[in-house]
Amino acid sequence: MIFVPLSFAVSLFLATFLVRLLLQGRESLARNYLFVLLVALYVVQTLLVGLRWGYGVMVILPLLSLLASLVPPLTYLAFRDLAREEGNGISLRDWPHLLPTLALAVLLPTWRSAIDLLIIAEFLGYGVALAWIARLGTDGLVASRLDGSLRSHRSLVLAALSLISSALADVAISLDMAVGGGRHSAMVVSAATTVILFLLGIAAVVAGTEEGSGEAEETSPAEEVRTYSATQEVSGEDEAVAAGLDRLIRERRLYADAGLNLGKLSRRMGLPARAVSHAVNRVHGMSVSQYVNNFRVAEACRLLSETDMPVTRIVFEAGFMTKSNFNREFLRVTGTNPTRWRGENAAAITGM
Repeated sequence: MIFVPLSFAVSLFLATFLVRLLLQGRESLARNYLFVLLVALYVVQTLLVGLRWGYGVMVILPLLSLLASLVPPLTYLAFRDLAREEGNGISLRDWPHLLPTLALAVLLPTWRSAIDLLIIAEFLGYGVALAWIARLGTDGLVASRLDGSLRSHRSLVLAALSLISSALADVAISLDMAVGGGRHSAMVVSAATTVILFLLGIAAVVAGTEEGSGEAEETSPAEEVRTYSATQEVSGEDEAVAAGLDRLIRERRLYADAGLNLGKLSRRMGLPARAVSHAVNRVHGMSVSQYVNNFRVAEACRLLSETDMPVTRIVFEAGFMTKSNFNREFLRVTGTNPTRWRGENAAAITGM
């Protein structure tokens, strides 16, 4: 029987997601090319892991190490774009992120024993850096669509945990080598690397798809990443910003823009993104995505009660990009689903 390593199956699985990202269209590719590169890197890396630990191919070890050193910085740069108000992609100013790979290339022929320590430090450092971005919650992803910021944030958290877990797995392997003579190292390396690359691939695909136009799976309204208290100290400036934002969204119907994000709102207001999100958090006690989606749900309720427009069309008319996000937010705000809400309110109107 032909032996097929698990990593080969994972590579094939990730390859199907890569095709899905590639089929999203030119505009989506231009916006999410870093996530596409990430998934492509994960596909190649899992193939190499299978060759190394499944078939004992040793000649690919240098390439395996070099590509592994590219995983953390590229993961960080892809998610960093979602947290920046201006500019996207990689620029010349990002050259320091190549230093770990360059250092590893120098160490390969001269000091191979230091390679593991370098990779552990790299994965741990970038994992912590991603966790630092994630600490701000959904409002920290300024460039992420408000309709999909929750899932993008969850992908960010998953990526951070995966990088940190990879570093800890390498530490466990080093301990096994020192204490147990490496009896379990091959199994741990193969399994841990495959699982971590799989999780990173899922995180990249979810974030890349969410920023495109793909359908997201159903999620619970209780899964909002952060909660805010409206009882926090609210200054007069916060109230003024919140009132101005309320007028802007209502008068310009900005909620109808499915691609709306915090960066666009802050530019319209002429204020930093953090000032806008702080005002919404403190005055309304919710995230900016919840705040804008409240307007969208209100518009959906109006269309449900005043027209016979099908729900599938109302989803987009109200400013949502996916039906699953629409259903989740509609349930959060109204406590029911759109079809039942329409039936109940139609009956109430008829009985008046």
